[in-house]
Amino acid sequence: MDTLIYIIACPLFLISIAAHFYIKIRLRPKENSDLEDYYYEFEDQHPDYANYLRWSRITFIAAVVCALLLFIAAVI
Repeated sequence: MDTLIYIIACPLFLISIAAHFYIKIRLRPKENSDLEDYYYEFEDQHPDYANYLRWSRITFIAAVVCALLLFIAAVI
């Protein structure tokens, strides 16, 4: 049972961490974007910024879930 959890959780953890770094580096709205034209209350409605936030949250949650699976496998 432990080895199955390790086989599933380890690659998923590494993939989600790599994807999170990729999103933080590549999908972040550029400094020359029109994001500064929006008021701070409406920044989350900007399509590029909303896409960046959504994928950032998804990859972070995936990394946390995989880390929890690895912890559970280590405890069992």
